[in-house]
Amino acid sequence: QEQLVESGGGLVQAGGSLRLSCAASGRALSSYVMGWFRQARGKDREFVAAINWAGTTRYADSVKGRFTISRDNAKTTVYLQMNSLKPEDTAVYYCAADRSPYFSGSYYSHYEYEYWGQGTQVTVSS
Repeated sequence: QEQLVESGGGLVQAGGSLRLSCAASGRALSSYVMGWFRQARGKDREFVAAINWAGTTRYADSVKGRFTISRDNAKTTVYLQMNSLKPEDTAVYYCAADRSPYFSGSYYSHYEYEYWGQGTQVTVSS
């Protein structure tokens, strides 16, 4: 069973930065599509960013130009660098893995991902 553990969340002022990390337990995860999703209180879980095994990335329009997803396959770790944070970025952020090395047509859907972390809270104050 693959396991994902997120870290790096916290409280930051608007305009600040945070870097989230997702440590994966299985070596197979180095060949999976990895994604970040977030869920604000009272809202549905939404796609943030994804990266395939080759390093190709996808972003939600709301974070494009501010967030950067990257991966270190040797360490089976995925990162989400978040800059220019806004209060509307406040949410629980989840790391997820899809058992495919390539993006499907639904890479932005949480139904595509088989493994999930427990989430880490990000709070951006105005």
